[in-house]
Amino acid sequence: MAEAQLSGDTIPENNQLAEIPKIKYDWYQTETHVVISILGKNVLQDSVNINYDCNTLNLRAHFPQCPDYSLILNLAHPIEPSQCTHRAVPSKVEIKLKKCDGIRWTQLERKLDEPAPVANFSMAQVPVDSGPPKYPSSAPHAKDWNRVVLEEGEDKEEGEAALNSLFQKIYLEGTDEVKRAMNKSFQESGGTVLSTNWKEVGHDKVDIKAPDGMEWRNWEQ
Repeated sequence: MAEAQLSGDTIPENNQLAEIPKIKYDWYQTETHVVISILGKNVLQDSVNINYDCNTLNLRAHFPQCPDYSLILNLAHPIEPSQCTHRAVPSKVEIKLKKCDGIRWTQLERKLDEPAPVANFSMAQVPVDSGPPKYPSSAPHAKDWNRVVLEEGEDKEEGEAALNSLFQKIYLEGTDEVKRAMNKSFQESGGTVLSTNWKEVGHDKVDIKAPDGMEWRNWEQ
């Protein structure tokens, strides 16, 4: 169980160090989520402010025993920010982080000298969703990642390993929208579609797409 603490500028009388209030947090996980519990009581619900990023969590809240509580976590594995939630109850603040990969976390935070985690995409038989429409970008030198993927995919001499490396590079260097699009399309399609265009996949569920010449069937029906 970890601890976070508040540092203040107020110097107590007689040059004695006042005891710094501590609020502990703990975590557990399921197959799809990591759940963090901030064990502070009677938090002001309107004061809970959490910013989710693919690799980090930044929380600020007002507890009676710690008015300027803050917590920053450099996560051990990537998460899906759009699917993360939190709730405040009298005994704690509970945060649910949606895993990008269905893997078991051995630790909550990565070490400072470790690189930022990257989602683990398996590229076998994953068609690139590169169909129209193509939306113009306001960036002066924006990359069309779909075109880059198609051009790389046509180079058969490099093989699947090179394509895997390319997608890892796109995810690492892409914008937050590119990362969200890749995560959402890959997860919702069961690993059969990978899109880098958030405007195409952000609002609707991404359907499963069978490889050419094959048909997808739900055997539970």
